[in-house]
Amino acid sequence: MFAQIIHKQRVFFKTGQTKDISFRIQQLKILKQAIVDNEAAILDALKSDVNKPLVESYIAEIVLVVKEIEYAIKNIKNWTKPKKKNAPWQFIPASATVYPQPLGVVLIIGAWNFPFQLTIAPLIGAIAAGNCAILKPSEIANHTSNLIAEIVNKYFDSSYLATIEGGVETSKQLLAEKFDHIFFTGGTSVGKIIMEMAAKNLTPVTLELGGKSPCIVDNDIDIEIAARRITWGKFLNAGQACLAPDYLLVHKKIKKNLLSEIQKCLQEFYGENPAKSPDYARIINQKQFDRLVNYLKDLTDLNSRKIIIGGETISNEFYIAPTLIDEVSWEDAIMQEEIFGPILPVIEFTNYQEAIDIVNCHPKPLALYLFSRNKSLQKQVVEETSFGGGCINHTMIHYAAPSLPFGGIGNSGIGSYHGKVSFNTFSHYKSILKKPFILDVKLLYPPYKNKLSLIKRIFG
Repeated sequence: MFAQIIHKQRVFFKTGQTKDISFRIQQLKILKQAIVDNEAAILDALKSDVNKPLVESYIAEIVLVVKEIEYAIKNIKNWTKPKKKNAPWQFIPASATVYPQPLGVVLIIGAWNFPFQLTIAPLIGAIAAGNCAILKPSEIANHTSNLIAEIVNKYFDSSYLATIEGGVETSKQLLAEKFDHIFFTGGTSVGKIIMEMAAKNLTPVTLELGGKSPCIVDNDIDIEIAARRITWGKFLNAGQACLAPDYLLVHKKIKKNLLSEIQKCLQEFYGENPAKSPDYARIINQKQFDRLVNYLKDLTDLNSRKIIIGGETISNEFYIAPTLIDEVSWEDAIMQEEIFGPILPVIEFTNYQEAIDIVNCHPKPLALYLFSRNKSLQKQVVEETSFGGGCINHTMIHYAAPSLPFGGIGNSGIGSYHGKVSFNTFSHYKSILKKPFILDVKLLYPPYKNKLSLIKRIFG
């Protein structure tokens, strides 16, 4: 069945219709209208899957995608223009040009934590670049997956865009097929499997993964604002975001005050009992809930560990309270992998190099956040650490800037997207050097006798 859908899309792609710029713009406008028409249904699906607060869903899943579409529509004519390049003077007369061309039929595999946005945002780049696409939403967020399939089937022909639903076996069957590009958002362990399977067909991949993203907090800050921004970034969607601060590296001088301010922010955001707050999300399913609860059990079993606030759970609601933990160790289970939940460990440092060394001795994270007024420290951290992207004096918001490439490095991902970079990801840049028939110098042609010294002078 999958092979038939892919074949249909290859046949349609060969007609050349997707290469037409007006066609691409039209499809982007249709996609935008589809989102606007189904806004209420999208919000309902997200509520059913992740119990997302309405505002979080609207901002992170709808507004972000719509703005990305608008950005692509505004810029697509410029993106698709052939770009003139300089030809080597030795080849004069000659012209050099780079032509962006679509790849063909691409596969986009979404994630469950932001199930609408993380499936549709890459699609925008695929459409803008002129491809056909197959979407595989996360089966874990099944209400959103069903809705994406319904929307795509209603607004688009399956020979152009199609949605295939299913679990692990469906993904394996899809990955066994030949695509021109695979775009995957998810965990590092699954990313490795995707890359291995793609390699069998020499299919290029974009892997948007995760990791333990540090948040370094200097003592030269506005503590109240820093605490607010950290709290928001960490506990948005109950911490189920690949960009969420995974742990705090806090200067010893301000640790006590910062943690006190974070506690105040939690109360301000979610009230005395976050379980009753309409603004606090839930964990996606039993598996993820149990994984996070085991972290808490591991920490409470160790007398030297300290839960400052939170730690409460309600199993039948998949509720885990916003939790702040001090005095953690890198040997603790919670520090061995990405947390992906509402638990924030704290590690203190006394000098900047110590904090930088901690970051550098662990796998490269998807994001890094630094809070400091110290411009010298800002420069040092950016230059001396390796990570996908991040913010200075805020968290998460770099993701929402279409002008900034978003992607990981090393274990946190391969490739990037958003804005023009999404277009690049789903395009092949074909290089052409053009020469007229005049001035055909015979220097490069055999016989080569007595030509080497002149060639060295010209090309050396």
